[in-house]
Amino acid sequence: PVFEALAEAAERWCARTPFQLIAAEETERRMDFYAEPGVSFYHVWSESEDCLPFLQLAQDYISSCGKKTLHEILEKVFKSFRPLLGLPDVDDDAFEEYNADVEEEEPEADHQQMGVSQQ
Repeated sequence: PVFEALAEAAERWCARTPFQLIAAEETERRMDFYAEPGVSFYHVWSESEDCLPFLQLAQDYISSCGKKTLHEILEKVFKSFRPLLGLPDVDDDAFEEYNADVEEEEPEADHQQMGVSQQ
């Protein structure tokens, strides 16, 4: 039942991400995940050379001390793959919010520059 529980946890994780659990092999204790556009992995490993570098972060995380839950590992993998999935990096969200004020001031600066160039 351990593997079934893991597969269920993986399914729950997939529901919140672009990934799908496309195969769960209990004998091999292997779960395969896939997301558009062609991002696939299993066991924090990928046969795609494009995907492999993105998994380094998750591999480092797993090899660091302490036990990790499947959910924690999958979250780390998802975070690693965000650039490949065309999603903004999670860590950048706070940074973008911080810069929102600056961006609002830019249109005013543009108008001033336009005014200068017309004179």
